[in-house]
Amino acid sequence: MEENRTTIVKKTVKSGISFGSALAMVISYTTWHSIGWAIIHGLFSWVYVVYYILRY
Repeated sequence: MEENRTTIVKKTVKSGISFGSALAMVISYTTWHSIGWAIIHGLFSWVYVVYYILRY
């Protein structure tokens, strides 16, 4: 039972990180129109998304 929970949590975290990176890259590109900034903001992932929500 414990092993099954661990697998579910790992998959959820991996999906969340991937979605956060994609979201950050889309927001960055639509705002700044720069692929370079989109890549950098994609690396920051959810940190940039939260910053964008608070700032704009």
